[in-house]
Amino acid sequence: MPDSERATSAVVSAVIVLAAGAGTRMRSSVPKVLHPVAGKPLLWHAVTAAAAVRPEHLVVVVGYGREQVGQYLADHHPTVRQAVQDEQLGTGHAVACALAEMGRISGTVLVTYGDVPLLTGATLVELAAHHQRSANAVTVLTADVVDPTGYGRIVRDESGQLAAIVEQKDADDVQRAITEINSGVYAFDGAVLADALTRLTSANSQGERYLTDVVSLARSDDHPVGTLTTDDAAQTEGVNDRVQLAELGKVLNGRLVRDAQLSGVTVVDPSATYLHADVVIGRDTVLLPGTSLEAGTVIGSHCVIGPETTLSDCRVADHAAVVRSHCTGSTIGPGASVGPYSYLRPGADLGEKSKVGAFVEIKKSFIGRRAKVPHLSYIGDTTIGTGSNVGAGTITANYDGVLKSATTIGENAFVGSNSTLVAPVRIADGVYVAAGSTVTNDVEPGDLAVARGRQRSVKGWVLRRREGTASDRSARAAGAGSPTATDV
Repeated sequence: MPDSERATSAVVSAVIVLAAGAGTRMRSSVPKVLHPVAGKPLLWHAVTAAAAVRPEHLVVVVGYGREQVGQYLADHHPTVRQAVQDEQLGTGHAVACALAEMGRISGTVLVTYGDVPLLTGATLVELAAHHQRSANAVTVLTADVVDPTGYGRIVRDESGQLAAIVEQKDADDVQRAITEINSGVYAFDGAVLADALTRLTSANSQGERYLTDVVSLARSDDHPVGTLTTDDAAQTEGVNDRVQLAELGKVLNGRLVRDAQLSGVTVVDPSATYLHADVVIGRDTVLLPGTSLEAGTVIGSHCVIGPETTLSDCRVADHAAVVRSHCTGSTIGPGASVGPYSYLRPGADLGEKSKVGAFVEIKKSFIGRRAKVPHLSYIGDTTIGTGSNVGAGTITANYDGVLKSATTIGENAFVGSNSTLVAPVRIADGVYVAAGSTVTNDVEPGDLAVARGRQRSVKGWVLRRREGTASDRSARAAGAGSPTATDV
């Protein structure tokens, strides 16, 4: 049976995520594990992968920036336990802090890191299953890489079995030439781990208690140790600086785009399409170049998104279209169309087959079924009923400098171009608002609202006040100043 099928039977007592490091090479006031990749903090990726194992205990070891990291975990992963490493005395010490938080534990314990965003839950599940099938005391996840610089090397004995893990700074020239590296991800027998941690020393170039030394201790105690080598070395790569953050972000984005394609999404230009890790996209949707779908966004099927469109925390129903627009915290109904150059702010809710057109801004408003706001308008704190049409240049004046007030436009109403609706105001069903009106009072069903100054023409004004200009010449050529039949 393949590992992927057997893996589901593995039972894991605990997963420990090490996230206490300072991350000094990030040159940031933000803890390294909170830097985002694919729209989510590095730590989110680590916790999500760990949770896929369904352990009895999931513990994150925090240290540097623990107030920020701890608050993030409390807000977004409240079931995760936190262990504090007050001093960064090495990975072995960090794991000991986690065990102290959990108390005595038996069974399989996995250890991973908070800065390996490409490591998947499936790989951790496979590691746990392989560890248990092999009856190992320790199983190390390894990878063969082109450039092993910075990683601990996997040293094997004459029979090819794992003998030790030697850190870069402690390795000799022969060991540094080894290309099989330690990912830092392990499966342990809990009892063996707990015992070995009490015997770790800091007799190394870093003066730290290395978790890697547990391998040598287990082997010297005649416990079986082994490895699982992944054929996807990128999963083992960690983030140490912003260059690596961007590089791994690019790899992860490529994988997210590929997954979308394989699930039935058409991506016209994968290199110009950006997806966050939790985005959901339905079948037969088309993503055009320059599209960025950010955290919390869910797209239905048979939609067209883009080009040059950003959707953040949006819900887009089936058969909708969004072109060259920026939308945040918005809901776009079935068959609705948005853009080009629309701006949907949080609370914008577009009904079925509604339309929001060019250079329109919508904020905290409901646009009813088949209603239209075609162009050059601002609609805020407003409800627009079914089938209504709002003309170009219309604004709802929802803010008086102190309070935000609501505007209601009923069903099948028509608001003429360049109108201002001063909230609070209600435009009832079937109303017409004349172009250029400033409406300050409610309008009853079926009425025509006209709220503008009466037009008057001053006869011959150009001839008297703009004599000799191009306007004057054109006016005279058109008959201005000549006697009319009425004059005669």
